[in-house]
Amino acid sequence: MSHPAPYPVRLADEITRQLGQLSDHVSQLPPPQAAQVIARVLDPDTGVLGAVTHLLATGSVFAKDQAERGVLPAEVWLALGRACNELGDITLDLDEHKDALQRVGAQPAATAVEPPAPAPLVIRRRR
Repeated sequence: MSHPAPYPVRLADEITRQLGQLSDHVSQLPPPQAAQVIARVLDPDTGVLGAVTHLLATGSVFAKDQAERGVLPAEVWLALGRACNELGDITLDLDEHKDALQRVGAQPAATAVEPPAPAPLVIRRRR
């Protein structure tokens, strides 16, 4: 007889399923609503991206403890720590664009008399 997955595993599966649903919804939303959703997801303090970064940090602490006990290879801890740091950097980069997303999200769907000029999509990135 198989054992049911423990609650945290089921919770992770449910969150993953709901993120898939959210992606499907965003792809079908009008631009102002899609921008609102994306701005909320990217919020470093209360959004999904910040929460995932925090989850990776928690996982890194766990992996460090387990690596020190010899249960996990140190590379697992280092990889989780690196992923957490890089995701944190990405979160900060995206936070710079929060105002633009919020501006688009605040616009009514049908107010544009003249469409905005397209922007070039190739830009230089500073690092």
